Amino acid sequence: MSLDSMTQNIDEAVSGFFEPIAEWLGKVVFYEVSVFGTGLPLIVAWLVVAGLVFTGWFGFIQIRRFRLAVDVVRGRFDEKGAPGEVNHFQALTAAVSGTVGLGNIAGVAVAVTIGGPGATFWMILCGLLGMATKFVEVTLGVKYREVHADGTVSGGPMHYLPKGLAERFGTRGGQFGKFLAVLASAMILFFGLFGGNLFQVNQSYAQLVSVTGGEDGAVGSSAGALLFGLLVAAIVGVVLLGGIRSIASVTSRLVPAMAGLYILACLTVLIVNVSQLPAAVGTIIEGAFHPEGVAGGILGALIVGFKRAAFSNEAGLGSAPIAHSAVKTKHPASEGLVALLEPFIDTVIVCTMTALTIVVADPTSWSEARSGEDIGGVTITSDAFATVMPWFPHILTVAVMLFAVSTVLTWGYYGLKAWTYLFGRSRTSETTYKILYTVFAVAGSLLTLQTLIDMADAVLFTLAVINIIGLYLLAPLVKRELTSFLEYVRRHKTGGTDSVGSTDDGQEMAPANVG
Repeated sequence: MSLDSMTQNIDEAVSGFFEPIAEWLGKVVFYEVSVFGTGLPLIVAWLVVAGLVFTGWFGFIQIRRFRLAVDVVRGRFDEKGAPGEVNHFQALTAAVSGTVGLGNIAGVAVAVTIGGPGATFWMILCGLLGMATKFVEVTLGVKYREVHADGTVSGGPMHYLPKGLAERFGTRGGQFGKFLAVLASAMILFFGLFGGNLFQVNQSYAQLVSVTGGEDGAVGSSAGALLFGLLVAAIVGVVLLGGIRSIASVTSRLVPAMAGLYILACLTVLIVNVSQLPAAVGTIIEGAFHPEGVAGGILGALIVGFKRAAFSNEAGLGSAPIAHSAVKTKHPASEGLVALLEPFIDTVIVCTMTALTIVVADPTSWSEARSGEDIGGVTITSDAFATVMPWFPHILTVAVMLFAVSTVLTWGYYGLKAWTYLFGRSRTSETTYKILYTVFAVAGSLLTLQTLIDMADAVLFTLAVINIIGLYLLAPLVKRELTSFLEYVRRHKTGGTDSVGSTDDGQEMAPANVG
């Protein structure tokens, strides 16, 4: 039996077994209600409402404290001897690498096709709201993280749900939190293996094949697929062995490089078409409130934009706090402020640049897709760049692969923390996971397993329901941490000493005398 037929048989067998489960779960998690003829997934509404609530609760923190967040990333308020493994910039790039990916390229193209140019406006708005949610969950992630004897750190919803609920509601709250923590860990692990690993490798390989002659090209064979999978697995395996320090070291270089490359390409298209830029911006604003040819009108454009942003920046899903928890700090809210930059980079900058490029370039494939033809999002984006740079599909392939590898690395770390919460931190346990994760990377180039990937999306967004309930219940503690950090900032600026900090068990430290 050839490798092709064997992988096809595995695909069909796995998909056949899990398809009924995946369909049922997808219908439940992504259940839609009709709003003026347009389907609104309740999970998207759940995420957007959380962003609205936390934006109001913390007084538009994403706007009022934006400059402070940038100062923290720059290291202006770093503390000597603070527990943790990486600095603020490294934690940010590690988390961003888990969100910036194929959705920023293909997903945005689909959004402006279905929802029209106006979907871009609502996508930006949703990204801004998600900044507040990200602040809350990451502050909790750092506050309730576990610093191990060897200096490594574990954090995320599996830690702040049981500890935080126990602090607020006593023993019963803690018991309920532990139950939620097990569910959260299982969901993160499942998505990490299939959505954060197998899917990313599969899509990057597909893009590589498309620009190298298709199935008859240099890497179109099963042997080429296997070689590609082994190469990715080797890279991922080596980096995973070094833990978050190694991952952060790679992503702190990779994320700026790949984002810079992509944004530079977008700017090239915009500069060449600079005379059309004002009209394109006007089209986006006009399309947000008076869309043409969009099902559901203004609400249709809004829903499509919100959906793309919510799926892209992952605010409220509980994944990012795992990476941010490894930061070196004594003040949890400091990293919460850093984290609110994440949706800004992912959605407000990268997604918006993609949308603007497509609207300004107006490739033929985009017009055809809006007329009802089945054209993929990557193709539309690639064609938009090709209007100025015919050779750009090859550069886009590099960008897709960089995005994919960085996502695989970060989700490998997320999955490891979920695995060790469930099965312990022994060397055997961690090695077993790392072997399993690299095997899935190889499988990603050979297998599609679309049913399990769809199921992984549903599982991850189920986590958002659990996580955001916890965020609502623990938000008062976040308020206290923010006050603590702002007091530290005030004293730092006036030359005083650190007066308020936060202990590992979540209790505030007593103020120190300031001379």
